[in-house]
Amino acid sequence: MTYASLKPVSQAFDQRKRLIFIRVAAALAVLLLFLTKPALSEGSNGHETLEFFGFCLVLACVAGRLWSILYVGGKKNEELVSRGPFSMSQNPLYFFSTVGAVGIGLLYGSLVAAAALGAASFLIFRVTARKEAEYLLGKFGPVYGAYIKATPRFWPNPLLYHDNDELQFSTRALRRTFFDGLYFLAIFPAIELIEYFRETGVLFPAFITLY
Repeated sequence: MTYASLKPVSQAFDQRKRLIFIRVAAALAVLLLFLTKPALSEGSNGHETLEFFGFCLVLACVAGRLWSILYVGGKKNEELVSRGPFSMSQNPLYFFSTVGAVGIGLLYGSLVAAAALGAASFLIFRVTARKEAEYLLGKFGPVYGAYIKATPRFWPNPLLYHDNDELQFSTRALRRTFFDGLYFLAIFPAIELIEYFRETGVLFPAFITLY
């Protein structure tokens, strides 16, 4: 499926639907923590390695989202932004959020969890990105059509990067995105706490082992 098949729409995609999907996915992720355990035991070299890479991905997610919101904050669906991270990908916010979802799975110590969370995020954001593209195509017409032909939909291409010498941004949007990023970072101590409670017998044993 390509953007050539998009039909312009008159209204922007209802972001509340995306939030509902994300909350459902978050609830399933929490359920995953309580019903499963990673095959690699806490403290093992393999577990610690996955945690390290997972934490790096979560940090990249938070930094990437902050970087992206500098360009699009307060302008979403109102202005065509094609500089900075948006020159490499049409949807850098969604890309970095998916990176964070994979990181959370690795923080848990499971490649299966990382793949499942990453795939779920990718599918949710793919639907959202398509709906937004339909609206933007109707709003900006041929200009947006040229942009989507020259810019990858999801995976960034660093060779396409270009930027302005000066940048104006919304401090409100930046602040909101920063606090959103704290939720990603809070996952790490939450996972550690659940693992501690399970090891001390406070929580019931897990039913499924994830690799």
